[in-house]
Amino acid sequence: MAALYLLFLLASIGCMMLLDHRFQLFFFSGAPLRAAAVLVAGLAFFLVWDLFGIGLDIFYRGETQFMLGLELAPHLPLEEAFFLAFLCYLTMVLFGLLKVAAARFGRPHTQAEAQR
Repeated sequence: MAALYLLFLLASIGCMMLLDHRFQLFFFSGAPLRAAAVLVAGLAFFLVWDLFGIGLDIFYRGETQFMLGLELAPHLPLEEAFFLAFLCYLTMVLFGLLKVAAARFGRPHTQAEAQR
C-alpha cells in the first residue's frame, strides 16, 4: 500500500502516453528530442520551485501511508518528481490538443476554404 500513490502516478503517465501516441500531440508529433527537452526543462523548473518553497518553509512533506517515504531532498518526496513530470506532460499534451483543434476547427485561411 506504500507505493499506491506512485503506482497511480505511473498509470496516469502511461494513459497520457497512450493519448499522446494516438493523437500525436507531443512526443509522437515528430520531434521527440525537442519534446524531451521541453519536459525536462519544465520538470527542472518546478523541482527548483519546490526546493525554494521548501527552503522558505512554504512547502512541507505530508505524511501518508500511500507514499514510499523516500525523499530526493528534505521534504521533497520521490513521488513529487513523478507528479511534476505528469503535470508538465499533461500541459504539453493539452497544448498539442489545442493546436490540433485550432487547425481543424479554426477560421479558414484561404478563399477556397472559406467557400466550403
